[in-house]
Amino acid sequence: MDIAIVGGGAATVALLDTLAAIADGPATVTVFEPSARLWRGRPYGPDLDTVLVNSPPALMSIRHADFGHYAAWLGERGASHLDELLGQPLVPRALYGGYLEHTAEAAIAALREREVTVRVIGRRVTAIARAGERLVLRTDDGRAHEADRVTLCVGGGPPHDHYGLGGATGFVADPYPLARTLDRIPARSPVAVIGSGLTAVDVVVSLAARGHTGPISLVSRTGLLPHVWQRPLDRRPRQVTVDRVTALHRGNGTVTLDDLVRLMRSELAETGEDFDDVVADLLSAESEPPTERLRRQLATVDDPALGRRVLQETAHTVGPLAWRLLPEADRALLWRRSRLASSLVSPMVPVNAAILLRLLDSGQLRVTAGIREIQAAQGGFRLHSAAGTSSADVVVNAVNPAPHAVPRAAEPLTASLLAGGLATAHPDGGLVPADPRLAVVGDFAGGGPFITSGIPGVAAQAARVFPAVSGARRPG
Repeated sequence: MDIAIVGGGAATVALLDTLAAIADGPATVTVFEPSARLWRGRPYGPDLDTVLVNSPPALMSIRHADFGHYAAWLGERGASHLDELLGQPLVPRALYGGYLEHTAEAAIAALREREVTVRVIGRRVTAIARAGERLVLRTDDGRAHEADRVTLCVGGGPPHDHYGLGGATGFVADPYPLARTLDRIPARSPVAVIGSGLTAVDVVVSLAARGHTGPISLVSRTGLLPHVWQRPLDRRPRQVTVDRVTALHRGNGTVTLDDLVRLMRSELAETGEDFDDVVADLLSAESEPPTERLRRQLATVDDPALGRRVLQETAHTVGPLAWRLLPEADRALLWRRSRLASSLVSPMVPVNAAILLRLLDSGQLRVTAGIREIQAAQGGFRLHSAAGTSSADVVVNAVNPAPHAVPRAAEPLTASLLAGGLATAHPDGGLVPADPRLAVVGDFAGGGPFITSGIPGVAAQAARVFPAVSGARRPG
């Protein structure tokens, strides 16, 4: 059996770790990754220490359903990275990249003992086509590579230039690595950061850590900041689970949004909470001033209420399955609240929230919603929003790629898959395999939810897909 994996980031690490537990060689696994960030991907390469992992350890294990795997690797090193508000270690992303590297290397060693050879080819795959019973992958050096099964683990890629600012002096098209890009920004320059999600938070926090004294603006369409993580509780969801959703589908033939709400109500009823109160608090984010909301959420980091915690965890662990089972009308309803939902399930860590609040209170930072246009003009930029016109010397593009967007580097590969009938384009973006020998893991997978795949979601996808890809069976 010859298995090919296109991409060499976190999703591939999850696949290798899963395969190491179930493989029964002999077999060959070939990983195609053109960048120098093998196993780390774009998010977890070397960078500033202020660029932190945005989730507590239990939600960062690349091994599916093993919530302690990452924490065990981190061990005593976590003590020096403790977020006192969260009560959990939050390490620099570069250190987490070391965990991914370690896990990949351990998996490769285990696979070798099972007579499975893993090799890495540092080239970009530009096309995949059928060749009888096998698939042929073409790389950018013109060579052909055959495989029996192929899994695509293509990441989201850099942010899109929505305002056509590419090439303008002072425009930072891709903020990562921040260690390189922020060096070019004068300390007193007015800076506008496009976006208000986690990438934008990274930029602001890192600017502050480097002593930036000029004004900073977060500009976006909604002005919604990420929610703030609360301290993890020693309790896993009991009602909103993959098993319960699967049982609902098996019994009813479908799963509706009302079904999921009933599960959520049952979950919260166990602790005397009301789901309607949780919903009301979420919806208030669309009208509450961001500074006041941030202050209020920081004050409730220790609040024992389960509502937000359950939604944040199950969006990644149960959400991908539930989304595919929902009727189209229910998915459309959730899409209309996609930015609000994303702000909830991709929260920022309290230490970063406290820095943002300090900057907001001091007046150095402001959040501007309703951005309409940004123009390069007279050695700087003019920003037009619902609140009027402002200016900046530097604009940093911190917009996350759209859900299921095709990265520019993967466009030739995508075109070949569509032309050859190996995959189809999903109406909401991404690819849907049309051949059982092809699988897709991560945000490139069509038909998934609009929420960016976190580590738990990627690990869950890997656990589901590899038995089909490898032909192996899980024990038991």
